[in-house]
Parts: sequence; C-alpha cells; structure tokens
Amino acid sequence: MDDPLKSIGEKAQATLGGAILEVRRAYGELTLIAEASRILDVLTFLRDDPECRFYAFIDISGADYPEREKRFEIVYHLLSPKHNVRVRVKLSTDEAAPVPSAVSVFPGADWYEREIYDLFGVLFDGHPLRKDFPMTGFVELRYDDEEKRVRYSPVRLTQEFRQFDFLSPWEGAPLPGDEKAK
Repeated sequence: MDDPLKSIGEKAQATLGGAILEVRRAYGELTLIAEASRILDVLTFLRDDPECRFYAFIDISGADYPEREKRFEIVYHLLSPKHNVRVRVKLSTDEAAPVPSAVSVFPGADWYEREIYDLFGVLFDGHPLRKDFPMTGFVELRYDDEEKRVRYSPVRLTQEFRQFDFLSPWEGAPLPGDEKAK
C-alpha cells in the first residue's frame, strides 16, 4: 500500500520549492517546516491540491524558545479526510517579523491567531487584532450628552498601565469589601 504521507511530503517539496525548508516524518506523522513569508502558499497548496485535500483546519498553536534567534514557533495542524491523515506545518519567527495571517485560507484561524498574539506577542500581518481602533482615519465620532450634539475627537486608546508589586503577589489594589477586614 502506498504511503500518502510520503507522497504528500515529496509533492509539497517539489511543487513549492523554497517555501518548504524541510520535510520530517516520525511516528507516522508528517511535519513540514515552512518559510514564514510563504506560509499562505503552503497552506493553500495543502488545502487545494487534489492529492492533498487538507481542508479540515484543526488549530494553530505557538511555542516560545527564548534561546533561539527566531524564538517563536507557530504550528498549524490540518486534517485530510480524503486520506484520513494529519499534517503539521511549522514556521519560526522573531518578535519583530509579522507572520502572514492564515484567515484568508482558513477563516477558523482567526481566534487562534488572536490567542497567539495575546500570549506571545507574535504579530500577524493583515489581521485586525484590536476591535476598538477605527479601521480608517484618526478621529472618532461620539455623541456628547452635555452639548447635545455629535462631536469628532482624535482617537484615544484608553488603556491603564498597571503597577505590579512583584514582592508580594497578595498585595494590590483594594477590592470592594476590603474596608470591612480592618
């Protein structure tokens, strides 16, 4: 019987050339190491190629290896119902280089990319991570109750920067009801 993982790995490397840096097979699993800037080419090929058909998006995860130059590893997991096999696609990036967002290929990647951004700070290019920031322009529109009219004002991103007491994790801002404890 022909091994679908072997043929998929070979075809991906032959078709995509420099987008696939390495093909690994271990324990009955296929892992493709991809060039970060070409991840969309790799994901699109795996989804659309008739011999692959990895159209079931499972998840994306991230890992931090601080000792590496490119310390973050982003891992995509896909399933091919046609062959009943999974593939793992990995890429490496650093703090500054954004990774192309996979949302255009797999819309389900949206929340996973948000989570990786929140946990690791990895930037995804073409992904609107903040919903309170206007998509265009530098002014926001609001109704002023006191003046009874619509006002345009410059965009302000209101975010409080908290002061953390690293010496004692139990001391912090007073909570409602703390005054009763005294």
